[in-house]
Amino acid sequence: MKSERATIIDAIRGFSLLGILLANMLIFQYGMFGEEKLALFPLATKLDLFLHQCLTVFVKGSFMPIFMFLFGFGLYKLRESLIRKGYKPWRSLVRRFLMLAAIGLLHGYLLWEGDILMAYGVVSFGLLLFLKRKPRTLVIWAVVLALLIAALSYGGSNDLFGDNAKINDYVARSIEIYGQGSYSDILSFRNNEFPIDIAGGLAVVILLLTPLMLAPMFLFGIAAANKGWFENPYSERRRYRLLALILAPQGILFKGFGVWQEGSGFAGVAGTLGSILLALAYIFTAAYIFSFLTRKSVMFKAFEAVGRMSLTNYLMQTVICTTVFYGYGFGLFGKIGILAGILLAILIYAAQAAASMWLLKRFKQGPVERMLRMWTYFSLGGRIRIKGRQNLNTYTVAEDHALN
Repeated sequence: MKSERATIIDAIRGFSLLGILLANMLIFQYGMFGEEKLALFPLATKLDLFLHQCLTVFVKGSFMPIFMFLFGFGLYKLRESLIRKGYKPWRSLVRRFLMLAAIGLLHGYLLWEGDILMAYGVVSFGLLLFLKRKPRTLVIWAVVLALLIAALSYGGSNDLFGDNAKINDYVARSIEIYGQGSYSDILSFRNNEFPIDIAGGLAVVILLLTPLMLAPMFLFGIAAANKGWFENPYSERRRYRLLALILAPQGILFKGFGVWQEGSGFAGVAGTLGSILLALAYIFTAAYIFSFLTRKSVMFKAFEAVGRMSLTNYLMQTVICTTVFYGYGFGLFGKIGILAGILLAILIYAAQAAASMWLLKRFKQGPVERMLRMWTYFSLGGRIRIKGRQNLNTYTVAEDHALN
C-alpha cells in the first residue's frame, strides 16, 4: 500500500513525458521557429494547421510545467530525506543542480535546441531559498510570479523578436539543412545562425525572465510536497476531482482565447495563465485516474516505469526523433505532417514504456538516473550513507522517486 501511494508521483511524471513528447514533436519536425510558421513548409496542409491549433491549446506549454511541478516536489522530498539521515543537504543538492545543468548544456549544444534541463539546473539554485518556507508562502509567491509573467506576456502573440523576414529566411534554410545536412552542418547552423539578436538588453531580459517563468510550478510542487499531497491518493480522490473540474475549463478557455485571438495583445496573457491552469488540471486528473489503478495494472506500470526513468527517456526521445527527422538519419524533417507525428510520438512512447518496464525488472534505475544518484550522493553505489551506520541497504520508494 505504501509503495502504491508513493509511486503515483512516478506515474504522473511518466504521463507528463507523453505530453512533452507530443509538444516537442512539433519542434523535431519543423524546428524551433518553423513550428509556428507551417505555411513556409511546402507539404503543410489545412489538417496540419488545425492539428497545430489543437496541440497549442491542449498540449503545448501545459506538460513541461507538470515536469517542473514534480521537480519541485521531488526536490523537497530529497532535502527532507537528507536531513533525516543526518546530512546538511546543500552539498548534495548543489551537486545535483550542477550535473543537471551540465547534461542540459551538452544536450542543447550537441543534439537539440529545445533542451530544458540546463534551465532546471540553474533555476534550482534559487529554489533553495524557498525549501524552508511554509506552503501558504510558497503558493502566494507562485501565484504572484505567475501573474507577473502573464502581465509581461502582454502582446507576446505579436512577433516581438524583430525582423519577421529574417526569421522566415531562417526557417526556409532550415528545411534544407535539417532535412539534408550532415551532423556538422546542422550543429553549425543551430549554434551559429540564430535568427534573433539577443545581444545587449534582450539578453539581460531573457536572463532575468527565465527563472521567473519557471518558478511558479516549481513552487507549487514544493508546497504540495510540504503538505503531503499525493501520499494517500485513495483518500484524496475527491480533492483531485474537484480541482480538475475547476481548473481544466479555465485553462482551456484561456489557452483557446490565446490561439483564436492571436493578434490581440491579451493573447499572450491568456496563453500564459491558461498553460499553468491546464497543467495543474492535468496533474489532478492524472492523480484521480491513477488512484483507481493498482500497481499490477499494465497502464499504471507503463506510466510508472517511464516516470522512474524520466531523464533517460527524455534524452532518448531526442536521440530517436533527431535520427528520424534530421539529414544524418532518415531526413524526414517537415515531410510527414502533424497527424503522422502524433502517431509516431505515441509509438515511440509505447516502445519506451515497454523498454523501461523490461529494464526496471533488472535494475533499480535507468542509466542517467543512476549517474545522477552517484553524483548527488557522491557514492559509486548510488546510495546515501546514514551517519554512524553502514551503507543504507533499503530505501523508501518516496526517497527513490525524489532523485528521478
